[in-house]
Amino acid sequence: MAENDDAKNGPGEDATQGGEAFLPPLKFSSLVVLLYFPALMQLGLMDDPGSGEHRENLTLARRNIDLLDLLRDKTKGNLEPQEEKFLEDALSQLKLAYLKKTERLKM
Repeated sequence: MAENDDAKNGPGEDATQGGEAFLPPLKFSSLVVLLYFPALMQLGLMDDPGSGEHRENLTLARRNIDLLDLLRDKTKGNLEPQEEKFLEDALSQLKLAYLKKTERLKM
């Protein structure tokens, strides 16, 4: 019977590389980044780091932007000033990029 990779390497270790798996810090910004970077890829502003492929999907990009808007609305009044600024900056960048992409498609 094959051993479980977690049992061999211990929790938090990457079985394919034999080292520690990267775990982002438990901060609000980590949650924002989980939606921000996929949106950048879906907007075609960066390649997929796993495959190196250039993928654009404006529908999924819009969904991630909407989720960040929802997160902003649901956390209003509960964030530290730097957390609120980080979220607002991420949203502003993504919304501007989305508008530019959709305006180009209309022309």
